[in-house]
Amino acid sequence: MIQEEIAKLKKEKDFVILAHYYVDGEVQAIADYVGDSFYLSKVAVDIPNKNILFAGVSFMGESAKLLNPGKKVYMADDTADCPMAHMVTEERIKEVREQYPDVSVVCYVNSTAEIKALSDVCVTSSNAIKVVKNLDAKNIFFIPDNNLGRYVAKKLPEKNFIFHDGFCHVHKSIERGPLEEAKKIYPDALVLAHPECTADVLELADFIGSTSQIIDYATESTHDKFIVCTEMGIFYELGVKNPQKKFYSVGHRQFCPNMKKITIEKVRDVLENPEKEVILRDEIMESAKKPLEKMLELAAK
Repeated sequence: MIQEEIAKLKKEKDFVILAHYYVDGEVQAIADYVGDSFYLSKVAVDIPNKNILFAGVSFMGESAKLLNPGKKVYMADDTADCPMAHMVTEERIKEVREQYPDVSVVCYVNSTAEIKALSDVCVTSSNAIKVVKNLDAKNIFFIPDNNLGRYVAKKLPEKNFIFHDGFCHVHKSIERGPLEEAKKIYPDALVLAHPECTADVLELADFIGSTSQIIDYATESTHDKFIVCTEMGIFYELGVKNPQKKFYSVGHRQFCPNMKKITIEKVRDVLENPEKEVILRDEIMESAKKPLEKMLELAAK
């Protein structure tokens, strides 16, 4: 069996497998750690293994490398990328810094290492409110995701936010009209939404949180029916932890094609022949690591 091959190769070559909740359930099942980007960022720091295989998109592998410069990080598929990670430019950051000299550039981890290197602190969807609240700066340039930025701004009215126009195409595709229809079909279901969704969708949510927070909420809730507004890879873990509960999509495929590039066969192939190592230039490593470390520091307060 391929699962046995993976277990054998992993042990022989001192690999640990990290997988994001949005990859296929079959891949999540063979991973050592499964989580959202914040959890995997923290786990990566304490992993004893010399080699990390990341089942996720490119910015996640870069973050793991930044926090573990002495280890080798490999991607299960090195073509799996996040479009939002490329939706902000160095020029735009420079423009905002010139306009607001005291601004803090707050960079969602869904971004390239080059953009992280130009930022003051990173955040994830699970810690963004806490991290930004703990910043001394009043002026916040939140990049690249507009929807998450606006959600955080509503929670922190004492800060002045400058927004960018980036977005997650999966979460943006979840629209209010279909969600209203789903609520009619499942009137006793609670709506769980990721803050990358648009504001009009979030208005209808009973709970807003990161991928892991959505899983925790559904698991701890006494309700047994939920409409889930995030990428459908989450349904695997929701089902594992809550086999007696029902989870529904908004009515279409909430699907990230990049995450779905990652298959169990590709994981096995990389373990057999680890060639797709994440390599970052030294100057990027040094600069981009700082906002990630700052994130972990402020999130721990």
